[in-house]
Amino acid sequence: MTPEQIDMVQGSFKKVLPIADTAADIFYDRLFEIAPQVRGLFPEDMSEQKKKLMQMLAIAVNGLTKLDEILPAVQDLGRRHNGYDVTAEHYDYVGAALLFTLGKGLGDEFTPELEAAWTETYTTLAGVMIEAQQADAA
Repeated sequence: MTPEQIDMVQGSFKKVLPIADTAADIFYDRLFEIAPQVRGLFPEDMSEQKKKLMQMLAIAVNGLTKLDEILPAVQDLGRRHNGYDVTAEHYDYVGAALLFTLGKGLGDEFTPELEAAWTETYTTLAGVMIEAQQADAA
């Protein structure tokens, strides 16, 4: 990730924070629409899960300039996903739901360049999580 991409992701996330509750709703609605098979991996009451999503996104986005400091937490999150029956394929659905949510939340400001920056960010972090999850399962 380039410094410019990091700036773009962090700047755009600041615009999502005021609509965090709505963004979490859009995210999970989209996730369950494109991957209904993952619904059973989540609790019936999603309120806490939605808060956790936005908190983790905030930590990850704010930590992009100091990846070495947040990588242990990202790896730990990946390892914990072993206990939730999460597969590598599920990360693709999550990434698609995230990009969809950002597009809805940011509207015209979600340019192709910004989408590419978010894709790079998500791919990087998801890759770390998947590696940690797979290493822990081995």
